Amino acid sequence: MCEETTVDTPDLLDSVHIAASPERVWSLVSDVRRMSEWSPQVESTRLRSGFESVRLGTQFTNRNRDGELVWTTHAEVVRFEPGWEIAFRIEENWVIWSFAIVPEQAGVELVQRREAPDGISDLSLELTNGFMGGVETFTASMRTGMRSTLERIKAEAES
Repeated sequence: MCEETTVDTPDLLDSVHIAASPERVWSLVSDVRRMSEWSPQVESTRLRSGFESVRLGTQFTNRNRDGELVWTTHAEVVRFEPGWEIAFRIEENWVIWSFAIVPEQAGVELVQRREAPDGISDLSLELTNGFMGGVETFTASMRTGMRSTLERIKAEAES
């Protein structure tokens, strides 16, 4: 079992206005199997055995890539409020990724967030420092990836 680290793991937050209905945006972000369409880091997502749809408790596996570096992560949906929010916790590093939809005039604000309420695992810290350029570099990469993810969702929702 990994022990919790004391590494400062800041929450990351980004958002984008989307000129589409909340229902349209929800249909895109609530299906984690489509994450590879949005995230520049996710190559593929598959629901784990026994799960046929996305809901609270659904478990899934991501295949991720950053250049030549390829790795697998396992996740579980920890918040699922239809039309409003989906959040999933990554088993390997303990972070929680979420999308929240905030209705606005002429569309929605889509908010993506990475939070680490339990810190990050020692394993994650070792891998980040050893293979991903360190915490600061990896965090900057995550911020850039979040912006790309939101822009891709926006483009699809508004098409």
